[in-house]
Amino acid sequence: MLPRERVIATLEHREPDRIPWGEHYVDYNVFEDILGRKTLVHAKMDETIALWEGRRDEVVADYKRDIPDLHRALEMDIVCVPVVPRAGEDPEPMEKVDDETYRDKKGNLYRVSIATHRLMPYWRNPEAYVAPTVESLQAEIDAVDSEPLEDPDDSKWELVRHVVREMKGTHYIVAFSRDLSFPTFGPNDTEEWMNLLLYPDIARKVAELAGKRMVRQVEVFAKLGVDAIMPPGDLGSSTNMLASPKIYREMVLPWHRAHVAEAHRHGLMVLKHCCGHVWPVVQDLAETYDAYEGIQASGGMDIKRLKEEVGAKTTLWGGIWHEHIIMGTPEDIRADARHAFQHAAPGGGYIMGSSHSLAVGAKRENVLEMKRCRDEWGVYPIRPERFV
Repeated sequence: MLPRERVIATLEHREPDRIPWGEHYVDYNVFEDILGRKTLVHAKMDETIALWEGRRDEVVADYKRDIPDLHRALEMDIVCVPVVPRAGEDPEPMEKVDDETYRDKKGNLYRVSIATHRLMPYWRNPEAYVAPTVESLQAEIDAVDSEPLEDPDDSKWELVRHVVREMKGTHYIVAFSRDLSFPTFGPNDTEEWMNLLLYPDIARKVAELAGKRMVRQVEVFAKLGVDAIMPPGDLGSSTNMLASPKIYREMVLPWHRAHVAEAHRHGLMVLKHCCGHVWPVVQDLAETYDAYEGIQASGGMDIKRLKEEVGAKTTLWGGIWHEHIIMGTPEDIRADARHAFQHAAPGGGYIMGSSHSLAVGAKRENVLEMKRCRDEWGVYPIRPERFV
């Protein structure tokens, strides 16, 4: 089977020739370790500085070269494609405060993460924040239908168009879409979550505005020719839901369902990325989405139990612990693969992947062990006696 055929069979809950593999995100170090060359793909602060220096075309050229090369080198089946910065819209460099800290024009502070090497929000200037009102949000909602539709020829979609042109004949192409997590708002993290409870009328309007825009965006993906879209909003932490399941069902789930219905109307599948502990809403996710990706084992999302409880409703995508890829050994990868392949793969409806991503710190030997396990153990029919 071609990779594309393999994924389609799996999403239809048929057994393909072997388990497909995909990752929603791969950091620069994995590209460099596997391809043996430097890259600006997901290169964190190096990529940010390159964009500040006006080297947008160099960044995009690396994405267009290295994403196809990596997926072919590892024989992955799914290619997840991000948007790229628009041509001619180079971001203004931030003010450097010290070696790790930067300030934007609004006075917000950012710091370079030790763990991920990415420039992350550190402190938001409360004086620069303007709180929404029911009236201001309603005005935006009323204007959504008259907003111009996104242009599939826009330079932000340059990489998506390239990957579709170069790889759709063989691979399954997924683009990232808008999403709605919990409709929080506020000048800092604490107030965002408090406002969700204190001002539910405003939160509902935040959800309505985001929901209408993400539904309206679906048409552009159909024009781009991708196979599926991935809404990437998280709903859980490592220990529990980020907010009440009741809030999810009342404010968010109706828009998730509308988004999927619109995608299906255009012939697109919807593969949901969602980190964290989401057992309280996992039935809702399974009944809504074609696949559930980012199954966080360290957050209590055991893939065996998921297969038993929702495996007939949605495709499960994950199984290899993100933490083991970074901090573990090939034997840890083998143990994860044994568990996932034995319990989630039979009957189809299972895609191998990390429990989050191939992130900064991912060990080359562990990534290659994932490939070996898939190639040798992931052949259908699945036979656990081969897992050695």
